[in-house]
Amino acid sequence: MAIVQAVLALVAACIAFALLARRFKLPYAVILVVGGSALAFVPGVPSVTLDPELALAFFVPPLLQASAWRTDWRAFRANLRPILLLAVGAVLFSAFAVGVVAKWLVPDLPWAAAIALGAIVAAPDAPAAAAVLNTLSIPRRIVVVLLGESLVNDATALVLYRFAIAAAAAGTVSWGMAGASFLLVAAGAAAIGWAIGHAAIWAIGRLRDTLLEIAASFIACFASFFLAEALEVSGVVAVVTTGLTMGQLQHRVLTSRTRVEARAVWQFCEFLLTSLVFILVGLQLEGILERLAGQGALELAGLALAISAVLILSRFVWVFPVAWLSCLLPSVRRREPMEPWRHLVVISWSGMRGVVSLAAALALPLDFPQRDLLVFLSFCAILATLVLQGTTLAWVIRRLGVEEKRAAAMPPEESAARHAVAHATLAEVERRAEDVLEGAVARDLVGEYRDKARVFLGVADGGGRAELEARLRIRLAALRAGRAALLDHHRDGALGDEVLAGLQEELDLEELRILRLLR
Repeated sequence: MAIVQAVLALVAACIAFALLARRFKLPYAVILVVGGSALAFVPGVPSVTLDPELALAFFVPPLLQASAWRTDWRAFRANLRPILLLAVGAVLFSAFAVGVVAKWLVPDLPWAAAIALGAIVAAPDAPAAAAVLNTLSIPRRIVVVLLGESLVNDATALVLYRFAIAAAAAGTVSWGMAGASFLLVAAGAAAIGWAIGHAAIWAIGRLRDTLLEIAASFIACFASFFLAEALEVSGVVAVVTTGLTMGQLQHRVLTSRTRVEARAVWQFCEFLLTSLVFILVGLQLEGILERLAGQGALELAGLALAISAVLILSRFVWVFPVAWLSCLLPSVRRREPMEPWRHLVVISWSGMRGVVSLAAALALPLDFPQRDLLVFLSFCAILATLVLQGTTLAWVIRRLGVEEKRAAAMPPEESAARHAVAHATLAEVERRAEDVLEGAVARDLVGEYRDKARVFLGVADGGGRAELEARLRIRLAALRAGRAALLDHHRDGALGDEVLAGLQEELDLEELRILRLLR
C-alpha cells in the first residue's frame, strides 16, 4: 500500500510541476529539476535508492523510441553531416573535456570514472530545447539539426559510458580497442534494431486490434533493448533504430485509430517517465549530500561550477571551429552554405542536458568509484544547463535576431500536399459518379469535393488562406453548437452514455482536425 501511495504522490507532483512550468512560461524540465531537488529537503519525504540496472533499462528505451518514432527521416538524412558532427564529435569532445577537468580537480578520481562522468553529461537533450524552440519561429534547419543530434548523441554517450564502466571494473582499458569495438557495437545494434522494427511492424499489421498494436509497440521497444544487451551490443542504438524503422513504416501499416491513440499513449509515457526520473534523482540528493559531508561545501560548489562551465564552453569550442573548417572542403561548400555565426550561437547554447543523463547517473553501479560525487556533479551540471540555458535560450534567439517573422500563410509544402490529397479524393468521387449503383450519391458529393480542391489549390498558389480560415471558423462554430445540442439531448435523458461517447468522439476528432488547420 505504501508503494501505491508513493507512486500516486509522485504523479501528483509531476502534475503540479507541469502547471508551474505553464504558469511561469518556463521549460518543464527546468521546473522539474528545481522542484525535484527541493522535494529532497521537505521534512518527512523519504530518501530513495533506485536499482541502477532498473534506471537505465526501464526509463531510457521508451524515451528513445518515442523520440525516434517522431523523427523526420528525410530531414535527418539531408542534414546527416552536421548532425553526426554534433552527435558523435561534440559528444566525445565534451565527454573527454569534462573527464580531463574532473581528473585534474579530483586527482584521486580514476580515469575511467572521470570519463564516465563526461559520458553522463555529454549528450544534450533536444526535447528540453524544443520546448523553447517550438514557441518561436526560427530557421527549420536549426530545429532539424538539434532534434537529429538528440536521436544519435545518447547512443554515442551511453556506449562511451558503458566502456568507462567496464574499464573501471577491469582497472584498465585499451582506448584503441574501445574505438574499434564502438563501431562493431553500433553496427550490430543497428542490425538488431532494424530486424526487430520490421518484425514488429509485420506483427502489428496482423493484430487488427488497437490496444494490442500499441502494446506490441512497447514490446518491440524493450525487446530490441534487451536482445542487444544480451548479445553485448548497444541497446540504445538498437532502440533508436527500431524507433526509426517503425516510425517510417507506420504510415502504411497502422490504422488511423492506432496512430492517433498510440501517439497519446506514448506522449503520456514520455511525460510520466521524464518527470519520475527528475524527481527520483532529486529525492536521492539529500542522502548523497550527507555522504559527501566530509568534503566542504565550497569545494563541492567549486567542482560543480567548474564541471558545468567546461560542459557549456566545450560545445562552443567544438561547434565554431568545426563549422568553419568543414566549409573549407569544396564538396561541403558546394552542398551546404556556411551557417551564419548567429545560428551557431543558438546551436551551441541549446545544450541543455536532461532525462537520459539523469538516468545514466542513476544507473551507475552502487560500488562505482566516487559514485556519490559523480551523481552530485552530474545533477549540478544538468541543473546549471537547464536553468541557465533553458531560461535564456528564447532571449538569446531574439537578441541575435534569429527569430523569423511567422508566415501568415500555410507552409507551401503542406498546402501543396493538401491540394494533392483533395485532388485525389475528388478524382475518386468523380470516378464513382459513373457507377451504376452509387453514381447518383457520388454526383451529389462531387460539388463538395470540387469546392474543397479549389480552396486548397488557392492556398497552394499563395492565396485563399482567408477563405479557408473563414470556412474553418464557421465549421468550428457549427460543430460546437451541435455538441451543445447533443449534451442537452443527453441531459434530458433521451440519450444513453454509450451513444453519447461515440458521438462525442466523432465531434472531438473533427474539432481537432479544424483546430490543426487553424493553428
